Amino acid sequence: MGNNRGQGKPSPRQSQSQPAPQIPGANDRNARSAGHAGQHNRSRAGAVPTREPAAVLYIVCMAKAASKKKKKSSPARLVSSKVVYRGPVFWITTDQVQEPGGVKVRRDLIHHSGSVVVLVVDDSGKTPRVLLERQYRHAAGAYLWELPAGRIDPGEDELKAAQRELIEETGYRATHWRRILKFYASPGFLAETMSVYLATGLQTGVAEPEDDEMIRKRMFPIAAAVNMILTGKIHDAKTISSVLWLDRMWEKSGTQGLLRRRAGKRS
Repeated sequence: MGNNRGQGKPSPRQSQSQPAPQIPGANDRNARSAGHAGQHNRSRAGAVPTREPAAVLYIVCMAKAASKKKKKSSPARLVSSKVVYRGPVFWITTDQVQEPGGVKVRRDLIHHSGSVVVLVVDDSGKTPRVLLERQYRHAAGAYLWELPAGRIDPGEDELKAAQRELIEETGYRATHWRRILKFYASPGFLAETMSVYLATGLQTGVAEPEDDEMIRKRMFPIAAAVNMILTGKIHDAKTISSVLWLDRMWEKSGTQGLLRRRAGKRS
Protein backbone atom coordinates (compact mmCIF):
# COMPACT_ATOMS: atom_id res chain seq x y z
CA MET A 1 0.00 0.00 0.00
CA GLY A 2 2.88 2.38 0.72
CA ASN A 3 4.40 1.69 -2.78
CA ASN A 4 1.23 2.85 -4.59
CA ARG A 5 1.10 6.19 -2.81
CA GLY A 6 4.84 6.80 -3.21
CA GLN A 7 4.84 6.31 -7.06
CA GLY A 8 1.55 7.98 -8.01
CA LYS A 9 0.01 5.35 -10.39
CA PRO A 10 -0.33 1.64 -9.62
CA SER A 11 1.48 -0.89 -11.81
CA PRO A 12 -0.52 -3.67 -13.52
CA ARG A 13 0.80 -6.25 -11.09
CA GLN A 14 -0.11 -4.10 -8.12
CA SER A 15 -3.64 -3.46 -9.44
CA GLN A 16 -4.25 -7.22 -9.67
CA SER A 17 -3.21 -7.88 -6.06
CA GLN A 18 -5.93 -8.17 -3.45
CA PRO A 19 -6.20 -5.18 -1.13
CA ALA A 20 -5.33 -5.75 2.51
CA PRO A 21 -8.15 -5.57 5.02
CA GLN A 22 -8.68 -2.05 6.30
CA ILE A 23 -8.83 -1.17 9.98
CA PRO A 24 -9.35 2.21 11.59
CA GLY A 25 -6.17 4.22 11.61
CA ALA A 26 -4.36 2.11 9.02
CA ASN A 27 -4.63 4.74 6.24
CA ASP A 28 -3.09 7.36 8.52
CA ARG A 29 -0.19 5.06 9.27
CA ASN A 30 0.36 4.28 5.57
CA ALA A 31 0.24 7.96 4.69
CA ARG A 32 2.99 8.76 7.15
CA SER A 33 5.24 6.07 5.69
CA ALA A 34 4.50 6.83 2.02
CA GLY A 35 7.51 9.04 1.36
CA HIS A 36 9.93 6.53 2.82
CA ALA A 37 8.39 3.64 0.91
CA GLY A 38 8.59 5.50 -2.42
CA GLN A 39 12.28 6.25 -2.00
CA HIS A 40 12.96 2.63 -1.12
CA ASN A 41 11.20 1.28 -4.24
CA ARG A 42 12.94 3.74 -6.56
CA SER A 43 16.31 2.56 -5.30
CA ARG A 44 15.37 -1.04 -6.09
CA ALA A 45 14.05 -0.87 -9.68
CA GLY A 46 12.04 -3.88 -10.86
CA ALA A 47 11.68 -5.37 -7.39
CA VAL A 48 8.40 -7.06 -6.63
CA PRO A 49 6.59 -5.00 -4.04
CA THR A 50 5.82 -6.78 -0.79
CA ARG A 51 2.73 -6.33 1.29
CA GLU A 52 3.20 -5.03 4.83
CA PRO A 53 1.38 -6.98 7.51
CA ALA A 54 -1.93 -5.45 8.49
CA ALA A 55 -1.70 -3.31 11.57
CA VAL A 56 -3.62 -4.45 14.63
CA LEU A 57 -5.26 -1.88 16.84
CA TYR A 58 -5.62 -2.74 20.51
CA ILE A 59 -8.03 -0.76 22.69
CA VAL A 60 -7.60 -1.21 26.41
CA CYS A 61 -10.54 -0.25 28.56
CA MET A 62 -9.79 0.52 32.18
CA ALA A 63 -12.72 -0.34 34.35
CA LYS A 64 -13.43 2.24 37.01
CA ALA A 65 -13.14 0.88 40.48
CA ALA A 66 -16.47 0.90 42.17
CA SER A 67 -16.47 3.61 44.79
CA LYS A 68 -16.88 2.23 48.27
CA LYS A 69 -19.50 4.03 50.24
CA LYS A 70 -18.55 4.65 53.84
CA LYS A 71 -20.92 3.01 56.20
CA LYS A 72 -22.38 5.32 58.77
CA SER A 73 -21.61 4.01 62.22
CA SER A 74 -24.73 3.38 64.21
CA PRO A 75 -25.04 5.00 67.63
CA ALA A 76 -24.32 2.95 70.74
CA ARG A 77 -27.32 1.20 72.28
CA LEU A 78 -27.71 0.01 75.84
CA VAL A 79 -29.23 -3.46 75.66
CA SER A 80 -29.45 -4.12 79.41
CA SER A 81 -28.06 -2.76 82.68
CA LYS A 82 -27.92 -4.30 86.15
CA VAL A 83 -26.79 -2.61 89.37
CA VAL A 84 -24.31 -4.96 91.07
CA TYR A 85 -23.12 -2.59 93.82
CA ARG A 86 -24.42 0.61 95.40
CA GLY A 87 -22.48 2.59 97.98
CA PRO A 88 -22.63 6.07 99.51
CA VAL A 89 -20.31 7.63 96.89
CA PHE A 90 -20.71 5.57 93.70
CA TRP A 91 -22.51 2.59 92.20
CA ILE A 92 -21.50 -0.10 89.70
CA THR A 93 -23.51 -1.55 86.84
CA THR A 94 -22.90 -4.45 84.48
CA ASP A 95 -24.07 -3.31 81.05
CA GLN A 96 -24.67 -5.18 77.81
CA VAL A 97 -23.96 -2.66 75.07
CA GLN A 98 -24.12 -2.62 71.29
CA GLU A 99 -21.37 -0.18 70.41
CA PRO A 100 -20.94 1.77 67.14
CA GLY A 101 -20.15 -0.72 64.39
CA GLY A 102 -22.52 -3.34 65.77
CA VAL A 103 -20.17 -4.99 68.28
CA LYS A 104 -21.96 -6.33 71.35
CA VAL A 105 -19.91 -6.24 74.56
CA ARG A 106 -20.17 -6.34 78.33
CA ARG A 107 -19.06 -3.23 80.20
CA ASP A 108 -18.69 -2.93 83.97
CA LEU A 109 -19.13 0.74 84.77
CA ILE A 110 -18.58 2.84 87.89
CA HIS A 111 -21.11 5.67 88.14
CA HIS A 112 -20.42 8.89 90.03
CA SER A 113 -22.29 12.17 90.44
CA GLY A 114 -19.20 14.13 89.35
CA SER A 115 -16.53 16.16 91.13
CA VAL A 116 -15.32 19.75 91.29
CA VAL A 117 -11.70 20.86 91.51
CA VAL A 118 -10.65 24.31 92.71
CA LEU A 119 -7.53 25.94 91.28
CA VAL A 120 -6.93 28.50 94.01
CA VAL A 121 -4.62 31.24 92.74
CA ASP A 122 -3.16 34.20 94.59
CA ASP A 123 -2.24 36.61 91.79
CA SER A 124 -1.64 39.66 94.03
CA GLY A 125 2.15 39.43 93.63
CA LYS A 126 4.53 39.48 90.68
CA THR A 127 3.91 35.81 89.91
CA PRO A 128 0.89 33.68 90.81
CA ARG A 129 0.91 31.26 93.71
CA VAL A 130 -1.12 28.04 93.81
CA LEU A 131 -2.72 26.50 96.88
CA LEU A 132 -1.94 22.79 97.26
CA GLU A 133 -3.13 20.33 99.88
CA ARG A 134 -1.31 17.31 101.25
CA GLN A 135 -3.35 14.38 102.50
CA TYR A 136 -3.19 10.61 102.71
CA ARG A 137 -4.84 8.62 99.90
CA HIS A 138 -5.49 4.95 100.59
CA ALA A 139 -5.75 4.04 96.88
CA ALA A 140 -2.23 5.38 96.33
CA GLY A 141 -0.94 4.19 99.69
CA ALA A 142 0.83 7.53 100.15
CA TYR A 143 0.47 11.22 100.93
CA LEU A 144 -0.27 13.26 97.79
CA TRP A 145 -0.09 16.92 96.86
CA GLU A 146 -3.44 17.91 95.33
CA LEU A 147 -5.77 20.77 94.57
CA PRO A 148 -8.87 21.10 96.74
CA ALA A 149 -11.63 18.91 95.31
CA GLY A 150 -14.79 17.09 96.23
CA ARG A 151 -17.94 15.35 95.09
CA ILE A 152 -20.97 17.18 93.74
CA ASP A 153 -23.97 16.24 95.83
CA PRO A 154 -27.02 14.98 93.89
CA GLY A 155 -28.89 17.99 92.51
CA GLU A 156 -26.17 20.44 93.58
CA ASP A 157 -24.93 23.17 91.26
CA GLU A 158 -21.30 22.79 90.15
CA LEU A 159 -20.21 26.27 91.19
CA LYS A 160 -21.94 25.99 94.56
CA ALA A 161 -20.18 22.69 95.13
CA ALA A 162 -16.79 24.25 94.29
CA GLN A 163 -17.38 27.14 96.67
CA ARG A 164 -18.49 24.76 99.43
CA GLU A 165 -15.45 22.51 99.02
CA LEU A 166 -13.06 25.47 99.10
CA ILE A 167 -14.44 26.66 102.44
CA GLU A 168 -14.61 23.18 103.96
CA GLU A 169 -11.05 22.15 103.06
CA THR A 170 -9.15 25.44 103.19
CA GLY A 171 -11.24 28.19 104.80
CA TYR A 172 -10.61 30.43 101.77
CA ARG A 173 -13.31 32.32 99.93
CA ALA A 174 -12.91 33.78 96.45
CA THR A 175 -14.65 36.69 94.73
CA HIS A 176 -13.94 35.58 91.13
CA TRP A 177 -14.79 32.15 89.71
CA ARG A 178 -14.53 30.64 86.25
CA ARG A 179 -14.71 27.08 84.99
CA ILE A 180 -11.57 26.39 82.94
CA LEU A 181 -11.57 22.63 82.34
CA LYS A 182 -13.94 19.68 82.31
CA PHE A 183 -12.82 16.11 81.64
CA TYR A 184 -13.42 12.43 82.40
CA ALA A 185 -11.19 11.07 85.14
CA SER A 186 -10.80 7.60 83.58
CA PRO A 187 -13.39 6.95 80.83
CA GLY A 188 -12.43 3.32 80.28
CA PHE A 189 -14.57 2.22 83.23
CA LEU A 190 -15.41 5.35 85.26
CA ALA A 191 -18.21 7.77 84.35
CA GLU A 192 -17.01 10.49 86.74
CA THR A 193 -16.46 13.96 85.28
CA MET A 194 -14.25 16.60 86.86
CA SER A 195 -14.89 20.33 86.50
CA VAL A 196 -11.99 22.63 87.36
CA TYR A 197 -12.80 26.14 88.61
CA LEU A 198 -10.28 28.95 88.76
CA ALA A 199 -10.74 30.91 92.01
CA THR A 200 -9.06 34.31 92.51
CA GLY A 201 -9.61 37.34 94.71
CA LEU A 202 -8.95 35.35 97.89
CA GLN A 203 -10.12 35.99 101.41
CA THR A 204 -8.86 33.89 104.31
CA GLY A 205 -11.15 32.14 106.76
CA VAL A 206 -11.52 29.09 108.98
CA ALA A 207 -11.59 25.65 107.38
CA GLU A 208 -14.47 23.25 108.09
CA PRO A 209 -13.06 19.81 107.23
CA GLU A 210 -15.02 16.60 107.62
CA ASP A 211 -14.16 14.23 110.44
CA ASP A 212 -12.01 11.95 108.26
CA GLU A 213 -10.07 14.75 106.54
CA MET A 214 -6.54 15.48 107.77
CA ILE A 215 -5.38 18.21 105.39
CA ARG A 216 -2.24 20.32 105.34
CA LYS A 217 -2.21 23.25 102.91
CA ARG A 218 0.51 25.47 101.45
CA MET A 219 0.93 28.13 98.76
CA PHE A 220 3.50 27.41 96.02
CA PRO A 221 4.82 29.80 93.34
CA ILE A 222 3.69 28.57 89.93
CA ALA A 223 7.27 27.78 88.89
CA ALA A 224 7.76 25.61 91.99
CA ALA A 225 4.49 23.75 91.37
CA VAL A 226 5.45 23.05 87.77
CA ASN A 227 8.86 21.80 88.91
CA MET A 228 7.14 19.43 91.35
CA ILE A 229 5.20 18.00 88.42
CA LEU A 230 8.26 17.60 86.21
CA THR A 231 10.30 15.95 88.97
CA GLY A 232 7.57 13.47 89.90
CA LYS A 233 6.55 14.97 93.23
CA ILE A 234 2.95 15.53 92.15
CA HIS A 235 1.14 12.36 91.04
CA ASP A 236 -2.47 13.53 90.98
CA ALA A 237 -3.88 13.89 87.45
CA LYS A 238 -6.38 16.68 88.13
CA THR A 239 -3.64 18.72 89.81
CA ILE A 240 -1.14 18.13 87.00
CA SER A 241 -3.55 19.21 84.25
CA SER A 242 -4.77 22.28 86.14
CA VAL A 243 -1.35 23.58 87.19
CA LEU A 244 0.03 23.16 83.67
CA TRP A 245 -3.00 25.03 82.31
CA LEU A 246 -2.27 27.90 84.71
CA ASP A 247 1.40 27.98 83.77
CA ARG A 248 0.54 28.15 80.08
CA MET A 249 -2.05 30.89 80.56
CA TRP A 250 0.28 32.95 82.73
CA GLU A 251 3.01 32.77 80.07
CA LYS A 252 0.55 34.02 77.45
CA SER A 253 -0.87 36.84 79.56
CA GLY A 254 2.28 38.17 81.21
CA THR A 255 0.24 40.78 83.05
CA GLN A 256 -0.36 40.90 86.79
CA GLY A 257 -4.03 40.52 87.71
CA LEU A 258 -5.12 39.35 84.24
CA LEU A 259 -6.40 36.05 85.61
CA ARG A 260 -8.66 37.93 88.01
CA ARG A 261 -10.17 40.06 85.26
CA ARG A 262 -10.82 36.99 83.12
CA ALA A 263 -12.67 35.23 85.90
CA GLY A 264 -16.23 36.33 85.34
CA LYS A 265 -18.46 34.89 88.07
CA ARG A 266 -18.55 36.36 91.54
CA SER A 267 -19.38 34.42 94.67
